[in-house]
Amino acid sequence: MAFYPDEKIALFIDGANLYSAARSMDFDIDYKKMLEVFRSRGRLIRAYYYTAIIERDDYSALRPLMDWLDYNGYHVVTKPAKEFVDREGRKRTKGNMDMEMAVDMMTMAKDLDHMVLFSGDGDFRAIVKAVQAQGCRVTVVSSQKTKPPMLADELRRQADNLIDLMDMGDIVGRARKDADDDDDDYDA
Repeated sequence: MAFYPDEKIALFIDGANLYSAARSMDFDIDYKKMLEVFRSRGRLIRAYYYTAIIERDDYSALRPLMDWLDYNGYHVVTKPAKEFVDREGRKRTKGNMDMEMAVDMMTMAKDLDHMVLFSGDGDFRAIVKAVQAQGCRVTVVSSQKTKPPMLADELRRQADNLIDLMDMGDIVGRARKDADDDDDDYDA
């Protein structure tokens, strides 16, 4: 990883994208370790985590994770997911957080030296180019090693640096918990 000890860093985590990538590699993210890793690389100014939440009966399965992140150094940005029925009558959920991430990246660009984007979504190519024009370096964390690759080629080409999430598995990963596990310890 190309980081300098005096640079100001921020993390921009596309929660759904990171979850999917880690799941395809059969590990969970240890968010406490993730903060430690990037705090050791420079001056971590902010760690954003973005996700849409499906709320039914005032409960979301993501709520324990959101609360843990919020109390442990992450700035959590959420919005309600929208449920709709498509043309074929199938129930669908939409919860794209790209615009919120892009606005925050553009807003923070003047105060940062280095952004770390946890997403492989090619839609982020334009915002990466825009913050680079303001002097920020951008490292993308995603994976080309998954089948299919989680990283869009246009985003990989635009980024200043790429970290393959699979290569970080030993550093910020942990064995996946069973879905029935009620343990809310997200830092173990």
